[in-house]
Amino acid sequence: MASLQDRVIGAMKLNVSTFEEVEHDQSATSQAALVVLAGAISGGLGSGRMMGVVFGAVLGLIAWALASFVVLIVGTKLLPGRNTQADFGQVARTLGFAQAPYLLGILGIIPILGYLIRFVLWIWVLVAMVIAVRQALDYDDTVRAVIVCVIAWAIMVFMSMIVFAAGLGAALVGANVGAGM
Repeated sequence: MASLQDRVIGAMKLNVSTFEEVEHDQSATSQAALVVLAGAISGGLGSGRMMGVVFGAVLGLIAWALASFVVLIVGTKLLPGRNTQADFGQVARTLGFAQAPYLLGILGIIPILGYLIRFVLWIWVLVAMVIAVRQALDYDDTVRAVIVCVIAWAIMVFMSMIVFAAGLGAALVGANVGAGM
């Protein structure tokens, strides 16, 4: 069994066998959560905003769990492959390790280059997620994994818009109630 460090490096190298290993190692769930949390903290520090660190860490863990569930449903119910058989833990572990490049998010604080670095990390994680989905859902082809990622992303964006709209609505109602007092 590889160490956390070896797994992080393997995930960052987009090593298929690393994703396959964490898919089958139930004890790697806490490691995946640690990768997500550390990546979110690194990205928050890289943004240069301290509130980004706390908010990003909490939001990162919630988004990881929610995205894992969405990918599981899309990948096993809507677009299963011939060999698809996965559970929440398998998807969560692989998607958690797919976020390993975000550990370099602290580099986003570099003036001028920060935006480019964050963009490169985003693309890197996207590629890692496709590999993670392909392995977790036991797909024979990468195209199906890409389609699952795109559909899951669209669902996550839609859900985010609903949460934002609900939060904005609540904030406006609260402001109006407060103004009426």
